[in-house]
Amino acid sequence: MTSNCIAYTIFEINLVMEILTKYRIAFEHHLKEKVQVKEPGQLYEPIQYIVSLGGKRLRPMLTLLSCDIFQMDYHKALDAALAVELFHNFSLIHDDIMDNAPLRRGKETVHSKWDLNTGILSGDAMLILAYQLFESYEPLLFQELAILFSKTALQVCEGQQYDIDFESRGDVSLSDYIKMIDYKTAVLIGAALKMGAIVANASESSKENLYAFGRNLGIAFQLQDDYLDAFGNPENFGKQVGGDIISNKKTFLYLTAINHGSQEQKDKLRNLYSIKPKDPSDKIKTVKTIFEISGATEATKREIIKYTQMANDRLEKTEISQSNKDTLRAIGNSLMIRSI
Repeated sequence: MTSNCIAYTIFEINLVMEILTKYRIAFEHHLKEKVQVKEPGQLYEPIQYIVSLGGKRLRPMLTLLSCDIFQMDYHKALDAALAVELFHNFSLIHDDIMDNAPLRRGKETVHSKWDLNTGILSGDAMLILAYQLFESYEPLLFQELAILFSKTALQVCEGQQYDIDFESRGDVSLSDYIKMIDYKTAVLIGAALKMGAIVANASESSKENLYAFGRNLGIAFQLQDDYLDAFGNPENFGKQVGGDIISNKKTFLYLTAINHGSQEQKDKLRNLYSIKPKDPSDKIKTVKTIFEISGATEATKREIIKYTQMANDRLEKTEISQSNKDTLRAIGNSLMIRSI
């Protein structure tokens, strides 16, 4: 990367943070006002706890931004934004239960801090509270928001199930994997953007183009997450490099190597993904070498570029000003370099 590219990236990061700050401030105020502990405390305290752990608040900020770019007061989209964030956190509570995870954002997970039954029940209550937030909109908006929300929520659950199924399946295709990450991660980003456009009464084509922009960007983001897990800088990535390899997760890198590698590479890879050595350093090194020489590494990079371009193509078709397109593109770039 040249010094000019680095400077441009830093400029984008600063621009994005400046733009999103007002949305985050408004959202945090709304969240504190709406999500309060009441009786029974055992049900509502975990809800306030999980949302108070912070996080990027990317999805709700995208909802507010997408409303704003269509010249509608973004405060009108606060309830829709909160619904998106409550659903996201509901899914995190249940993901942590299924993974038996002890920590979330460096703090105890809900089921660890309380108990399993409380985690399930509080998560369920969050989903219901999310639906209730749409009741603040007039009937036609309520209907459109609720239809999108229901579709998205079900797709996220389907994506989670696909992810679980893939752990024991030996016939997962690349298209299967793309569908899984689309449903598990990308559709909620697309829905967050579309909800803001719905509240703003944007045209049907703009709503669909913005939705597709978010969805394709979400796929690119997850593919890059796969790539960085193996080849990223630990200081920038924020996670343990090689974590997917240690846990034998069948990512796009793995599936591409299995599909296009030599028979020797495939056999070696399958054997390595059947074991969990106490010291995984040699396993990580060998797997990464197979990813590189089989062409999986370059194929993954090409796929990231492909979905990023697909996102930007849909953005260009959206009926908004060029400055707003530039803003959304900058947010997409910042998301891809883990800046938000």
